[in-house]
Amino acid sequence: MSYERKIINDPVFGFINIPKGLLYDIVRHPLLQRLNRIRQVGLSSVVYPGAQHTRFQHSLGAYYLMSEAIQQLTAKGNFIFDSEAEAVEAAILMHDIGHGPFSHVLEDTIVRGVSHEDISLMLMERINKEMSGQLTLAIQIFKDEYPKRFLHQLVSGQLDMDRLDYLRRDSFYTGVTEGNIGSARIIKMLDVKDDHLVIESKGIYSIENFLTARRLMYWQVYLHKTSVAYERMLISTLLRAKELAGRGVELFASPALSFFLYNDINREIFYNNPECLENFIRLDDNDIWTALKVWSDHPDKVLSTLSTGMINRNVFKVEISTEPFSEERKKELTLQISKQLDIPLSEASYFISTPSIEKNMYDEADDSIDILYNDGSIKNIAEASDMLNISLLSKKVKKYYLCYQRLHRQV
Repeated sequence: MSYERKIINDPVFGFINIPKGLLYDIVRHPLLQRLNRIRQVGLSSVVYPGAQHTRFQHSLGAYYLMSEAIQQLTAKGNFIFDSEAEAVEAAILMHDIGHGPFSHVLEDTIVRGVSHEDISLMLMERINKEMSGQLTLAIQIFKDEYPKRFLHQLVSGQLDMDRLDYLRRDSFYTGVTEGNIGSARIIKMLDVKDDHLVIESKGIYSIENFLTARRLMYWQVYLHKTSVAYERMLISTLLRAKELAGRGVELFASPALSFFLYNDINREIFYNNPECLENFIRLDDNDIWTALKVWSDHPDKVLSTLSTGMINRNVFKVEISTEPFSEERKKELTLQISKQLDIPLSEASYFISTPSIEKNMYDEADDSIDILYNDGSIKNIAEASDMLNISLLSKKVKKYYLCYQRLHRQV
């Protein structure tokens, strides 16, 4: 058996070994290489200029952590076949393969009703065909259809390698050090009991730190008010482009972006028309930025104002509240925007957005984090932890955002 391998130098974890064969073929595959052209944290660089890392880097990091986890679990006497180890590593390498540009923006605008998980699965099936069924086991694990359920938990669960990588990596690239979790220690504490991932009791503080760090990263990075506002601007811009395309207005766009602007794609069409997937995999961040640059000069005032704002980082103003904003306030703002930009009220609505975001950091029903004690007993982290925070982390926090075009003060 040949032990030839490729070594990649990663700024977060150092050297990552990729053995020649199936795993190396996946890394080299054009569908995985496409993730080099998609940023991991969408528009977060509007707040954290260092956040330029890609989904490809994240996939490699998650793969590295998975290989470490398999090594640890095997050392503790959990029997994992080589074929299972390779399959679970392949599954984590491809877990994000279905992402489009800017995370969930497309799901809200031009590819409705199809999640990136759905597309990941479609693309895995496609690569599996090309590779004569070598990914069948990886797909079973990904879909949680494999008897060893703990393998699926490593790909998708409260303590999956996806989360352990993105918290470390996003913390590293944003410079938000509070998000820096002890991923190596968490992996060292992993074990399996009754086909369920557990954490040895001496790892409890690492888990508390992990849950707290996750909460911090969500509200400080992923749901930072400026990032939310910038994302709402992009959604408004794409919705306006789609409306204009629907009226037959000619818009500059790459062929792939054009396909989604000029066709109405719902879930059923996406699954039944192979052209949808073909065009989707040609989309990356560059298609959107190039279109925005050109749309900045478009005669349609709504499209050009929004696009110029995106390009020049002239972000919507944001207010946050624990209560919904009143309809009167929204109407008043819409009226002011319509006057300032000299556009009809119906068009001014593109310049105001009121998303609400609800998030809890730990949901027992979702997939509990269980602590294993020396006597073999198991307690849920919420019971095991003496930190008040853990019970608070399972409470849902809801925030209401009001994002709108900045108004010039009347002189």
